[in-house]
Amino acid sequence: MTEKSERQIEQNRVDDVTKQVSAQIKASEDLFEQAHHETRMVDQNYSDNASVNLYEVDDAMETNAMIEQQRQLVARSFESETILKRQLDTLSNLKSSPYFGRIDIKDSDEPEAESLYIGVASLMNDDKSDFLIYDWRAPVAGIYYNGNLGAVKYSTPAGPQSTELVKKRQFTIKNGHITTMFDTNETVGDEMLQAALGEQNDQYMQNIVATIQKEQNDIIRDTDSDLLLVQGVAGSGKTSAILQRIAYLLYHSRASLNADQIVLFSPNRLFSNYISEVLPSLGERNMRQVTLAEFLSRRFEGLDVQTLFERYENEQTNGIINQAAQNYLESAACMQSVRNYCRSLTPQQMKFSNILFEGRIFFTADHIRDIFAKLPQNMAIADKTIATKNSLIKELKRRIKDEAKSDWVSEEVSQLNNEDLHDLLGKKKSDEFETEDELLDYVSNRLATKRLRIVYDAIYNNYFFDPYAQYSDFLNQSQPDNVADNVAAESWQQIIANFKQEIEYHQISLMYCTSLLYLRDLVTGSGQNRQLEYVFIDEMQDYSIAALIYLKHVFPKAKFTILGDSEQALFKEIEPPHQLLDRLSTALKAKKPNLIVLNRSYRSTTEITNFAKSLLPDGDQILPFNRHGDLPRIILRYSQADATNALLDEVKAQAEAFETVAILTKNAVQAHAVYQQLRQFGNVNLLKDTDRVLPSGILIMPIYLAKGLEFDAVIAYDVSETNYSDPRATGILYTIASRAMHQLTLLSIGAACPIIAADQEKLLQIEHSI
Repeated sequence: MTEKSERQIEQNRVDDVTKQVSAQIKASEDLFEQAHHETRMVDQNYSDNASVNLYEVDDAMETNAMIEQQRQLVARSFESETILKRQLDTLSNLKSSPYFGRIDIKDSDEPEAESLYIGVASLMNDDKSDFLIYDWRAPVAGIYYNGNLGAVKYSTPAGPQSTELVKKRQFTIKNGHITTMFDTNETVGDEMLQAALGEQNDQYMQNIVATIQKEQNDIIRDTDSDLLLVQGVAGSGKTSAILQRIAYLLYHSRASLNADQIVLFSPNRLFSNYISEVLPSLGERNMRQVTLAEFLSRRFEGLDVQTLFERYENEQTNGIINQAAQNYLESAACMQSVRNYCRSLTPQQMKFSNILFEGRIFFTADHIRDIFAKLPQNMAIADKTIATKNSLIKELKRRIKDEAKSDWVSEEVSQLNNEDLHDLLGKKKSDEFETEDELLDYVSNRLATKRLRIVYDAIYNNYFFDPYAQYSDFLNQSQPDNVADNVAAESWQQIIANFKQEIEYHQISLMYCTSLLYLRDLVTGSGQNRQLEYVFIDEMQDYSIAALIYLKHVFPKAKFTILGDSEQALFKEIEPPHQLLDRLSTALKAKKPNLIVLNRSYRSTTEITNFAKSLLPDGDQILPFNRHGDLPRIILRYSQADATNALLDEVKAQAEAFETVAILTKNAVQAHAVYQQLRQFGNVNLLKDTDRVLPSGILIMPIYLAKGLEFDAVIAYDVSETNYSDPRATGILYTIASRAMHQLTLLSIGAACPIIAADQEKLLQIEHSI
């Protein structure tokens, strides 16, 4: 059969599948409209029935059964509508590009090979008798990604299966028409990757299911590891693979896992928005996303928590103060010291606080300590705190009866208007009481209970324990001799004084956060979430070992997937992947750790990747993908005025050629200065760590906001030896260079820093001042 006739046969099949997709879209639209109408009706009925007299509703523990039933009907109806909407979105995606791959497999007991087509979602024919498309996550689809022609094995729920892979064919289908088609023995042929990687970038990351490589597929389909560490060079597709992994896990464990049981720790809000369309494009709901700063802030109510970005900026401005002490506070050794400290706490060492009610002491700290001291000595510290809490709640209930007879209650009861009285009575009526004294006793008890709710909340939320005073005591107990050899006594005292001052001003530095929270949780027995099944952490090189230990404590039942690139470290020294795996496995007590290393970079052209890897001491391990472009350029200017003019010319030229042009600076101060120089351009955006949306056009940002992102063209601002004299310059410059997909330009105000200057002539086009 000729190639032309073979292509026509495949196009005929595409046409047939597209027709069936269109028919299913029409049927789903009808069902969606019907479900939407039912949801509106049920919702209206719920609103009508829920409009009851709130004064007739008693305590929160008593639920109106009819309203609850209506609420459940609304929830079920809305869920049905949501499922149909998701189904419609999936079918719409299939209509334009129904599939991207075909495998022909032949089982030993079958006379002929069977053709299976692989796409972003499964699709059955009208009578549900046959699969027109297999979901890329289906067990048999693993052959497409991992198998070479010949005998292959693939995993299924029933165990390993064997078959013969006869053919592997790849398609690019756009708007229902085959644009490229070829047979290959590889996972994905270079032609298909070239086309995908050569496109210009937009504001959202795209799913990569059509171009998943074997090593990425190993990440995606790993369901055994309780600690999966992915070390991937810049542009290796590690973040994309992780998102496909989430989609795969949701598919693989659909009966027992939902998106709410997965959380992804993102480097910043821009990145969270950038990846927000990947899972929906695969028919899955987005998992929870949070930055480390957001997570910590929620656990430190009332405190201004330092972010990674603020810490970076502060270190850029003021240098690193007490590095050795900071390293200790963020180490596994410190977290072990916290555990030992909490186990040894005596009642006298516990930092209890008075519980106040309207300015007067309701429970004294000494009284709370007495309750705690009477508990068995061999009880765990958390169990003692919980038992103390329960005792205080019981005592509160007894004291409510006494408070109900106090003068302040009698005075307030005497001033109640009819509406307030009706509220306190709840479902009861005034004429239900035989005497007025019984009515007053009931109302007084209700009023005292309502007003003393604040005391109950204080007990319930452990406000009788002062974690900040306790942590300060822990720091005092941790003498420099027991901390680390290179921590001086004077430095440690400065650390303690700094912590106390910060708390006084309702602030806290990042270096204290995880060990303090760990101490609080161990003492109070709180802070853990046992519902989460999977935790994903991106840009692991920016996390301390103490932070990772604390997250494992918070999510004790979860499997962890931790990914990043040690070469892109902005905050600390580079660490080899195998060494990091050993440390993490020990610290997180992993039973089934696994390390996958991705060394091939797909993001940038060969020329950009070769330059970026030349900046690294071990850059020869990075493998560029065979996609060529212009050599990176370095523009050398020796005055600020000349540099500004060169920047203006470069931005103007690149903005005409590319969708997104990013000007990346060392810090926020420089980003703001560049913005002032470029304000004359219409589409210029200065991005801050509070921004959530990544616009197109000319983007100016400090490098830490570009973590995980990619741009058509990148201009690295001021790569001079003056600006990059810091020992961590290697990681910063490598991160900047590796953000560029098609064009990289370096601007130096003065001589270039030595890291760049070493390989200028071979890997760069050099433009000197005229």
